[in-house]
Amino acid sequence: MDVQDSVQLSTALTVATQDGVDMRFNSREMALDLDSFSQLHLEPAMATLISNIDSDVLQGCTKLTPNWATNLPLLSGVSTTTMSAVSSLTAPGNARTRLNQSLAPKGDRRIQMDSGMMASIVTGVAGYFNPSNAISEQYREGLVARTAMADYYENERVYSMPTVSSVLVTSFRITSFVTTLGVNSAGVSTTQAMPVGSIFTLGNAAGFLSDVHPETKTQFSNAKQFTVVSTVHGTTSTITFAPPIFLSGPRQNVGGGAAGWTATTLALSSLTMNFAGTTTVSFPTALMYHRDAYTFATADLPLMGGSEKCVRRTFDGLSLRVWQAPDIRNDELLTRIDILYGYSAIRPEWGCRILGTGA
Repeated sequence: MDVQDSVQLSTALTVATQDGVDMRFNSREMALDLDSFSQLHLEPAMATLISNIDSDVLQGCTKLTPNWATNLPLLSGVSTTTMSAVSSLTAPGNARTRLNQSLAPKGDRRIQMDSGMMASIVTGVAGYFNPSNAISEQYREGLVARTAMADYYENERVYSMPTVSSVLVTSFRITSFVTTLGVNSAGVSTTQAMPVGSIFTLGNAAGFLSDVHPETKTQFSNAKQFTVVSTVHGTTSTITFAPPIFLSGPRQNVGGGAAGWTATTLALSSLTMNFAGTTTVSFPTALMYHRDAYTFATADLPLMGGSEKCVRRTFDGLSLRVWQAPDIRNDELLTRIDILYGYSAIRPEWGCRILGTGA
């Protein structure tokens, strides 16, 4: 009998973003123009609020996702500086592979992409064999409804990965070797900008850190992928990246690759950060993910005392507060609708970015 300890892990979810829409109406408007209040005022205001939240959460979760896929399988640690438009199912298929390698459940998968990438895929898959109902959907609506084990959604708020320096960062400075499990920060001898959300692999002439099976720890042929989650610039830049590096133990998530590195032979200062991207273009980024990869939560805002027109309602887990108060000086009724929310990537390995060319 080989008894192992059970360790319950947790992820912090900070609910600290307050957003809202503000409106005001004078007495004349309330007397003459508010017969269709919901249609004329409330629905457009809520559409703006939801759009802002959608953009913030989708882009934020994309930046927290380290995995990425293109039309070309990334089988080595080299940088991804050449790629083509996502005009076939190759890139979604590679993203599906990433999710499968991370043991994401096979159901409840989605892809969010902009209309430009959707149009390229529709054109590229025209000659594929598809069920008749899928063909009719592509012809009538100009979109792919489902393939690569995921439902497709068009969304113009997807993250656009900024350009990055083409200069390889060759001084990834972590003292000594990776004897401390869970290393997730480093000093980098460069003043080149590394925006939050930049993605990279780690390797050198001897090889690269490989990805591993989460359960068996068997090495895959592709490189482990990382994302920058915070950056401090100065004479020496300090970055924090995800996921943390575990080269051994039950949480092992990287392998020594062809070089056969171990915790006592791998010096991270010898590895090169190989960034995805170029200095000339930005990359519109689709996101494939399982439903449980990310989470979103709202908190109840307090009801302000002394105001008989301050109410709070919760629907489908979303808590909104509506507060009205008169402005006697300007003969107006002020109205504000607020939400307090937060999000987190609780299983970021169950997501994968899809990169294509952009401008």
